[in-house]
Amino acid sequence: MEGFPSPKHLLLLLFTAALLLVSLSLRSFPTIRSLSSHRLSLRGGSTGTDAAGETMHVHKNPYHPLDPLTYNEIKTIRSILASHPDFASPNTFPSIHSLSLLEPEKAVVLAWRPGDTLPPRRALVVACSANHTHVLPVDIASRSVLRHVVRVRPAGYPSLTPEDMERATKAAAAHPDVINAVLYRGLNPSSGVVCGPLASGWYGPEEENRRVIKVQCYAKSPNFYMSPVEGLTVTVDVDTGGVIRVSDQRLGIPVPRNRDTDYRYESQRRMPTTEAVAVNPMSMEQAGRPSMRVGAGGHAVRWAGWEVHIRPDARAGMVMSRARFRDPEDGGAWRDVMYKGMVSELFVPYMDPGEGWYFKTYMDAGEYGMGTNAFPLLRLNDCPRNAIYMDAVFATADGNPFVRPDVVCVFERYEGDVAWRHTENPMSGYDIREARPKVTLVARMVASVGNYDYTVDWEFQMDGLIRVKVSLSGMLMVKATPYGNLSQVPEGEDLYGTLVADNIVGVVHDHFVTFYLDMDVDGPSNSFVKVHMETQETAPGESPRKSYMKVVREVARTEEEAKVKLKLYDPSEFHVVNPSRLSKLGNPSGYKLVPGATAASLLDLDDSPQKRAAFTNNQIWVTPNNRSEEWAGGLLAYQSHGDDNLAVWSQRDRKIENEDIVLWYTMGFHHVPCQEDYPIMPTVFSTFDLKPVNFFRINPIIRAAPYTEEDLPVCSGVDATL
Repeated sequence: MEGFPSPKHLLLLLFTAALLLVSLSLRSFPTIRSLSSHRLSLRGGSTGTDAAGETMHVHKNPYHPLDPLTYNEIKTIRSILASHPDFASPNTFPSIHSLSLLEPEKAVVLAWRPGDTLPPRRALVVACSANHTHVLPVDIASRSVLRHVVRVRPAGYPSLTPEDMERATKAAAAHPDVINAVLYRGLNPSSGVVCGPLASGWYGPEEENRRVIKVQCYAKSPNFYMSPVEGLTVTVDVDTGGVIRVSDQRLGIPVPRNRDTDYRYESQRRMPTTEAVAVNPMSMEQAGRPSMRVGAGGHAVRWAGWEVHIRPDARAGMVMSRARFRDPEDGGAWRDVMYKGMVSELFVPYMDPGEGWYFKTYMDAGEYGMGTNAFPLLRLNDCPRNAIYMDAVFATADGNPFVRPDVVCVFERYEGDVAWRHTENPMSGYDIREARPKVTLVARMVASVGNYDYTVDWEFQMDGLIRVKVSLSGMLMVKATPYGNLSQVPEGEDLYGTLVADNIVGVVHDHFVTFYLDMDVDGPSNSFVKVHMETQETAPGESPRKSYMKVVREVARTEEEAKVKLKLYDPSEFHVVNPSRLSKLGNPSGYKLVPGATAASLLDLDDSPQKRAAFTNNQIWVTPNNRSEEWAGGLLAYQSHGDDNLAVWSQRDRKIENEDIVLWYTMGFHHVPCQEDYPIMPTVFSTFDLKPVNFFRINPIIRAAPYTEEDLPVCSGVDATL
């Protein structure tokens, strides 16, 4: 989480395709500008919504118990809160930090069928006023607040609102010490400076009992991230707008002003084109109509035996629910696979302990929101031509609804991969050559959390496998340095990163993406099994072999037994099974978690950032299903102390055998920057799979048909002559 916090909100939020900069009248320094958000998120009525799109949502109703709150429902909730005794006039209406669907109990959702009356529609509201945090479940039909929990000076707060960030940034930019610091660095006021708010983490007494934010500045440019004003950090009290401290180290480091940082096509198209990027446009065309079907509410999708409910979410970005598969060998019966899957938290610590960097240990979901930082996807570039799109309806800080279009896309994909194949050697006497194309269904959202862009894909395959992919791109978070070549760096000096351009160091950092996976394999009662592989020596004279690999299965009875740190030379498979659903061969029905390339945190366990992000201490956790335990960093992640997170919950060591359980998996990236990451990074990614294991009787796509030329659309001829 690198850059600037969430959306900006003035009287009316202005949506732009690039940055939102607000001029501040600052006496003799009028061109210091305020970046409305860490990560330039927009929130409000004008966040990309056209009048027709908003009108459409005004008339939209929910069709499924898990459909997101509608435009009118959010308006109703706002009205309910305004009449609540604690918030009604003459009391002050609170600032709304989160307003999301409060899902019905799982048993209610599982019992519901299309055409049934919807269960009561409810919302969970998290609000702030005068250093009090309010948590309120609201029933829409009865227009009532079901409960009102007030937390006074809690050890953690909800994410910042646009007003919070605007107030803090203006206070910092107007401070005389900040103006002098900018002038000292030789920046001409007419060239402009942008300043933005950054989450402060939690480091003790200075941050205790008040909401604190850091503000840093950059020289104005299209890629301002590459022009930091190094050594200047302002600490601001969010609630009062008072400047607590201005740290101006005056390190004598010039502001980098390299001329090759503009990555926009309008700039790059004027540069000479190399053969490496001279590729003609491509698109996948599909014969006939799309194979997927979308339900009346616009969120339930059916495709190739799969049914899944997809909804945008302000915090998680995108929530996948009720994923189930129609078993071709079981009379076409629907079989449950996963009740709910989503990004629960994203921890991004930077590895520079210096004054202007030590606090940069972000939690992107809990401090900023993956969904509130998801902007309209770029058609034909973020998603292919055959994609369908879903809008999001979120709430502003004053509780009113707004529509953000095209934040999720869903599409069928064929990349030339093979679903299964075999060619028989002619020596066998059989002339067999069989192959089947691999087509998948992808649900995608992209969160642009400041300088970083996170693409999250949920890919459903015809053989029952679910692949989750997280891709990273965007800009490095860099620090300015006086050095233009490594030969200038004194021996023993730690740059805390890589010199990627003149006077620019890309700072080493990590990304840890923690997923919440409520697996319901053939029903809610499941067990977690470690399938351990170990070396077994043969007995003397037993075999010419001295050893072989033996498989040992161990069912985890409690949370402690299910904690896993991945080890290459101590391998296991990780199965979620239904012990009550056995195949004819006696194997329990199951799915296994298959980790891809990953990384583990190297921070000290007693380091404050690691305490807050202790959910990354293991790659795998298993907990009993508990509706209050969905966010790995805690419900209130901003300035949290680490006393309400996955690691703390799991210390209770509760029973998990043959229970309704949740599987947690953390995907990790170590990022040591390189020159190729400048000025914008090529995409890198990692994946994990949820793969059926003894779930089907046989390969479920054995009857899939091969393609022939007659099956495909007729396109123009191809001339690949050199």
